[in-house]
Amino acid sequence: MVITVTGIGLIGGSMALALKEKGFAMRVIGVDANAEHCKQALELGLVDEIATLEAAIPQSDLIILAVPVGVCLQLLPTVMGLITSKQVVMDVGSTKAGIAEVVADAALRGRMVPTHPMWGTEYSGPAAAVKEAFVKKATVICDKEKCDADALALVEKVYGVLGMHIVYMNAVAHDVHVAYISHISHITSFALANTVLEKEKEEDAIFELASGGFESTVRLAKSNPAMWVPIFRQNRDNVLDVLNEHIAQLRKFKACLEKENYEYLQELIENANKIRKVLNRG
Repeated sequence: MVITVTGIGLIGGSMALALKEKGFAMRVIGVDANAEHCKQALELGLVDEIATLEAAIPQSDLIILAVPVGVCLQLLPTVMGLITSKQVVMDVGSTKAGIAEVVADAALRGRMVPTHPMWGTEYSGPAAAVKEAFVKKATVICDKEKCDADALALVEKVYGVLGMHIVYMNAVAHDVHVAYISHISHITSFALANTVLEKEKEEDAIFELASGGFESTVRLAKSNPAMWVPIFRQNRDNVLDVLNEHIAQLRKFKACLEKENYEYLQELIENANKIRKVLNRG
């Protein structure tokens, strides 16, 4: 099988690496607007060759769109216009409603399978690609009833090779859920980093004292803004909803300290501890 990966960064590079190593891909063609990324992807063996999108698609059985969601929305009409009924397109973006809307009226809509592998790190670029990155992680496939059966089966097989388990939902529901479990985590991390940088002027103190809880909480603040600004833009309404709730929760903690209401503060923390049961389930 010949696979084109458009966007040879963390996700696209990790997928290319795994699909080649597992023998699923006979050849991987890389497409990326960043010349340095193309060079690195070739040197690291993530792809076998570099080509333009127009040159790569006719040679490919599967086209993986692993570019930021804003870029994906721009590329999709071109990609859908270049494919045949024998080819399959999948994206791996963090928002899905906009993707679903863009491809809704495409002549070959059934060849497009919207997905979101729930894995990532704060790093970016081909050098960030990780072996076995997706094993035992979840991936979402959206609007499967709108996909051709063989196209859906191929994408399911891809995720099986990657070692992921699949969750099915519609695009709108997906965007609501990821706002709560992914997007708010990044906003919180960005805001916390800005808070510390604003209030703690001693960089040496941050470096020397920041470990454990702080380091894990603020880790996501190192994430690439070129990826996250489009995500927040595409999922704006859902992110605003969860952000309003998050701010309300912060106000509760603030009020407890202002009023020295430590009993209620303990209740809030005990309630938060319930997340342990959810995360440890299974």
